[in-house]
Amino acid sequence: MDRAAEAILREEIFQHLKELVGDTVVVTRQQLWDFNLKGETYHLIDRNRGIRNPKDMLATLSILSDPKSKYPDEEVGGSLFAYAYREGSVDGDNKKLRRALELELPLILLRKIADGVFVPVLPVYVVADDKPNHRFLIALDESLRSVADPINLQPLEREYAQRVTKQRLHQPEFRGRVLRAYECRCAVCHLRHAKLLDAAHIIADGKPNGTPTVNNGLSLCKIHHAAYDENFLGITPGYEIRINQSLLDEVDGPMLRYGLQQMHGRPLSTPSRARDKPSAERLAERFAEFQAFS
Repeated sequence: MDRAAEAILREEIFQHLKELVGDTVVVTRQQLWDFNLKGETYHLIDRNRGIRNPKDMLATLSILSDPKSKYPDEEVGGSLFAYAYREGSVDGDNKKLRRALELELPLILLRKIADGVFVPVLPVYVVADDKPNHRFLIALDESLRSVADPINLQPLEREYAQRVTKQRLHQPEFRGRVLRAYECRCAVCHLRHAKLLDAAHIIADGKPNGTPTVNNGLSLCKIHHAAYDENFLGITPGYEIRINQSLLDEVDGPMLRYGLQQMHGRPLSTPSRARDKPSAERLAERFAEFQAFS
């Protein structure tokens, strides 16, 4: 397969994988291994390694990042993700990742969130082979490939890069963990369509205690997420849903009546695992804001 044909195939794989994740939020190892495209099966993950180097492709197709791994994968310079060489020779499995850099071929970053469960980030690009530190530098956005010095960014470049990292790495991981804990359903109305669900922070990202952890998250449909953010909907530390009195007194169409007013006083649906349940302390802090607004 020549470089042009491989680039087209990769784009088709990426698009199909995006569609799959749109429905499932996360992807399993089995789904990645039995990935079907136009009647052909492609293995998007390796059985035993963290790097997938298909024999019939010129370069690496995917790399796996596990927070609990012995490999020191980390964010670098606010814009890049450092991916450690596989142990042993600087060549070996690393050779095809180096070819991805040379041929400017995009690949998939698989972020592990549980055993056999991943959030794919794609496409990503190898932008440097940092041989002294035995690692590759991966850009999360195509535009960052043209930055002159990606490790030492200019202020405007850094601002953009941080926004990209948040949107393409942190937010999808947080969403994947939260929606998986809630079994892909809205905690308020039980809607089960993943494309209509968000992972809402109880305490906003960037505030003290606003960590990207499942117990600081809620799986909410888009209408209830917006209502929660605007303090039209509140949740007590005892997991009871409250609707702002102004909305309870208002007369409007069926969306207001069935979508919001009838949620007042209902119990919140929570994850089955105790460690994933919303933090009562955080809910209390956030509910105080709701009460002040009311």
